[in-house]
Amino acid sequence: MQRFVRSKWAKTVALRRNPTLSKYIPETRKLTEENLRQWLRRYKTVYVKPFYGTWGKGVIRIDRLDYGYRFQTGTVPRNFPYFSILYAHLRSVVKSKPYLVQQGIDLLKYNGRRFDLRVMVQKTPWRTWEATGIIGRVAHPRKIVTNFHNGGQLKALSTLMRSYMNAAELARFRLRLKRLGLRTALQLERRYPGIKEIGVDVAVDGNLKPWILEVNTNPDPTIFKYLKNKRIYAKIRRYDLYYKRKTRKR
Repeated sequence: MQRFVRSKWAKTVALRRNPTLSKYIPETRKLTEENLRQWLRRYKTVYVKPFYGTWGKGVIRIDRLDYGYRFQTGTVPRNFPYFSILYAHLRSVVKSKPYLVQQGIDLLKYNGRRFDLRVMVQKTPWRTWEATGIIGRVAHPRKIVTNFHNGGQLKALSTLMRSYMNAAELARFRLRLKRLGLRTALQLERRYPGIKEIGVDVAVDGNLKPWILEVNTNPDPTIFKYLKNKRIYAKIRRYDLYYKRKTRKR
């Protein structure tokens, strides 16, 4: 049974089959010239992502401006006056590799920097799913991605959300995120029964609605050791090691 699923597109397709989850997934298509043109007419910001890849590598942000477009990958944005010039440059960057184009979500900010959330969901030794941790990832000031391994900063959920909600609202929101993570795991497991843990990358917009940006079936558990509550990382690591040992014994 397949434990790791590399294709972002395949995971998106699997999740969109669930009507409850589909409303939390930004509109996503395979990258073509016409799809990008349509998405930029519909949305002010879109993200172009490689089918395969981790740590935010290869992700491109494109903004529709009043006069032209802004293109950014890495730390230096570039402006293009016409779509045809923008698309020609994009093709020179992505070459023949498969990419997708995704509706951009206007992320909440912490100290002026965009952030998203990682929800860790794991199979327990009793073969049930459990949402074991949530951590926030704050983008590097000059980068478009939030990944820790790409210059992002790790913060507790309570730290990031304290200016957006009170303690009672935060408790309800935390529970909502965990339930969303569990639904995501159960849906992916229907298509890929071998998966044992997932990291759900969640954006939160100005209406405090969570959006599933993507799902990693081989998430890095070590980012959770930066949380003040060390019991969270201890459990995550325990479950992670349990299934890795079982895999090696086969």
